[in-house]
Amino acid sequence: MGRSLLVGVQLPEVERIVAWPEVRDIATTAEDAGFDSLWVGDHLLYKDTGEAKGPWEAWSMLAAIAAVTDRVQIGPLVSATSFHNPAMLAKKAVTVDEISDGRLILGLGAGWNQVEYDAYGFPFDHRASRFEEAFTIIRGLISDGVIDFDGEYYTLRDCELVPPARPGGIPLMIGSEGPRVLRATLPFVDSWNAWHAWYDNTPDGAEVLLRKIDDACVAVGRDPVTLGRSLAVFVRAPGGEIGVRQGSPNRKSSDAVEGDQATIAQHLSQLAELGADHVQLVVDPITAESIEWLGGVLAILDAV
Repeated sequence: MGRSLLVGVQLPEVERIVAWPEVRDIATTAEDAGFDSLWVGDHLLYKDTGEAKGPWEAWSMLAAIAAVTDRVQIGPLVSATSFHNPAMLAKKAVTVDEISDGRLILGLGAGWNQVEYDAYGFPFDHRASRFEEAFTIIRGLISDGVIDFDGEYYTLRDCELVPPARPGGIPLMIGSEGPRVLRATLPFVDSWNAWHAWYDNTPDGAEVLLRKIDDACVAVGRDPVTLGRSLAVFVRAPGGEIGVRQGSPNRKSSDAVEGDQATIAQHLSQLAELGADHVQLVVDPITAESIEWLGGVLAILDAV
């Protein structure tokens, strides 16, 4: 008896402006309802619809969420290394992991939304190359606590992470489907994540994408069964806007999984059968009431 995969929730991003007291209530409601993880997006600004929208700063929110929860895993989905000095990002991660008593999963990605790069003054060129250097630095500091690095984009001299990461390090997760980033990271990360639009939010699409990740593991000499697999899943709870497509208008999106609790539970079970061991629900609407309703999905999964 028991659910066949971990189930998390992505907290509000730019669906609407959500003040901290409501974010806190959604987070604690999710923990009380039995969810396994809470996630925040690491973005700064969207202007795709002509209206400027932006979330709260991700690492500040993660620290606050860590302080008001006790059990759930937490993490960025995913943190764009472009927005952070990589050594400083490792420092933030170790600090949030300490606040959470070892519950952080460090999701990393190369970033994609040029609007926020231009607005905040981050270079948009050579993102894969910059990411490769940043990943090497972050991984080295998390695992070894020290690094001396001389790269094209980053230079660190006798950098030490003090206090260090917890024994065994912080789990690393890569959010990418790009061949170059996968080659650079799959030998080292604990898990991999896909946004729902990458696989059309369907079991058929997930099967194709998961097979691609299997092949990418084999190509770098890794046994595919040793890699954790997580999938973001767009779901609609009561009160959601029928037909809305979630995501940035200038990127491919997908249709929501909708229906009663049993229908959503069956969808998640299908993903588990395909090899997913963790899902992050992207919920329409993202409210405490939606989270309470989705707790019924967890009850069905637990009873299987």
